[in-house]
Amino acid sequence: MKKFTSLVIGFSLALAGAAMAQQPEEQSTPKNNKPEKTHAPETKAETNAPKPEATAGKQRGGKHATLNTQNAEQTPKGEGRGKKGTNVSGERGATATPSGNQEAEQGKKGRKGRGENGLNARTSTTPAPSASANATSVTTDNARNRQGNGEGKLKQKPAPEQVQQIKQQHTNFHAQARPDKAPAVTFNQNYRIEGSDRWQGPQYEVFRSYHPERHDQGWYRSHYGRVELIGGGYYYWNNGYWYPAWGYDPSAEYYAYDGPVYVGHSAEPPDQVIADVQSELQQMGYYQGEVDGLLGPLTRQALAAYQGDQGLTTTAAIDEPTLDSLGFNS
Repeated sequence: MKKFTSLVIGFSLALAGAAMAQQPEEQSTPKNNKPEKTHAPETKAETNAPKPEATAGKQRGGKHATLNTQNAEQTPKGEGRGKKGTNVSGERGATATPSGNQEAEQGKKGRKGRGENGLNARTSTTPAPSASANATSVTTDNARNRQGNGEGKLKQKPAPEQVQQIKQQHTNFHAQARPDKAPAVTFNQNYRIEGSDRWQGPQYEVFRSYHPERHDQGWYRSHYGRVELIGGGYYYWNNGYWYPAWGYDPSAEYYAYDGPVYVGHSAEPPDQVIADVQSELQQMGYYQGEVDGLLGPLTRQALAAYQGDQGLTTTAAIDEPTLDSLGFNS
């Protein structure tokens, strides 16, 4: 019994001694000193910890920041970053690490900035329309604009009664030389009609093979049955076309266009046919010049625009397909 009592007393004393040994540690900890809460997970401390090379050398109040990667890894949760941004040593941190919300906001701004820059880059590198394409379509665009403004009306083919009316109007038409409106061309035996080598079809053969020749009156009279003075220059007729008769009379060599003019097998004078075409193109809104019976620059420009709209070969000349399209080839 005595032994049992002694054991109970000894066990009680041991418990009391252990309790006394723990009491100073509990008293040393302030009751109100609760560990500060943090919203960042443990992994955020490692992620947000500034790198040594980023914080080294930065000063605040003459003190270097002492926080490094190793300290950040050893810092318990909730310590090392208080409400006022102090570091492990209790001093105010020299460099403030952005919180998780700030980093997310910066990331959004960065992505937005990159998106805007990317859009601007794509916009700035968008090629502009080609200058050569605009140059080739300018005459057609002008004609279409005139149509929209009510200055003329585009149509596929004139009515037969309109064709006859235009022809009757120019039955006795005679062109006059007008070098101010339609400058004269000069003789060049090496001249070839530009682009004619690409015009496909037998109806363009006379344009592909044309080259100026100079002969005297005797030569022309012996080779062609019809030579006439038309609009300041002599022309000879051959198989549906009128050609400049270079050299027939050197004092009368005014030609606004050096090349064949198709009139069909009726052999109408070329100035009358040119006047017919000018009148029709004028009513359709392509031609803005005067009806002068001369195949000058404005008339050729209007022909090119009309031919382009009709899907014809762009010769800028009066050829068989163009005259057929306009209804004058009869």
